Amino acid sequence: MLSAIEKSSGWWVGGVSPWRPEGRPGTEIAWAFLREMWGKGYAVEGAAAAANWAFLTLGWMEIVHVIDGNNVASQRVARKLGSTLRGPGRFPEPRYLEAVEIWGQSKEDWEKR
Repeated sequence: MLSAIEKSSGWWVGGVSPWRPEGRPGTEIAWAFLREMWGKGYAVEGAAAAANWAFLTLGWMEIVHVIDGNNVASQRVARKLGSTLRGPGRFPEPRYLEAVEIWGQSKEDWEKR
């Protein structure tokens, strides 16, 4: 992931990135931030920049977000990005027993926003 640095403090606060790991359910924009940084808009800002880069530079035609069904904060981020719940999914081995939700949108939907 690409590091997110808080401008005012210079501290590392989390990471966000487009990525396409083996076995994952698609071309993913993922984020992970320190809990004390939640609610400050860093995930939305970083994920939006990553989505723009993925669509414009990498040529991706869709993005997904793989989110734990209990992670309301990440579901909120996905909604703010314009993504919708596409349905249930699973991680690849060795975490295949972990159920997740797949959120996402097409490049066309992103551009309409």
